Amino acid sequence: MELPIIIAAGGLVQNNNGEILLIFRRGFWDLPKGKLDPGELIPACAVREVQEETGIQTLELGPFICTTTHTYFDKWLNKDVEKHTHWYSMQSLANETLVPQTEEDIEKIEWVPVNELPHYLIQTYPTIRTVFEAFNAGSPKS
Repeated sequence: MELPIIIAAGGLVQNNNGEILLIFRRGFWDLPKGKLDPGELIPACAVREVQEETGIQTLELGPFICTTTHTYFDKWLNKDVEKHTHWYSMQSLANETLVPQTEEDIEKIEWVPVNELPHYLIQTYPTIRTVFEAFNAGSPKS
């Protein structure tokens, strides 16, 4: 049986200090992302979701990084789904106050220096490690 496919997009955001934005939700460090709205373009979805989940409004969309796929149980659809998430690099252009979107279970947001990332990535999902690997490789992957 084929699973319903959910299309989503998100961002790997850097600030002017080269730090990476991570969110903490449901016991894991993660990157901001979310579902595509009807009629919305995927890059616009990526920017919107980062803005909604973090409070950062001044973003510059960068290159496509990769697409990840995973399955999970969607409580709203009451069934397993396959989620395809399109990832983009982004630059935060201003020093803005970070505001976790608590209705999405985001508990905290941190700017993480690159040399500290391995400590955080121990407590993340395999797909998020894939995004970092593709970003570090510098070439788009799907």
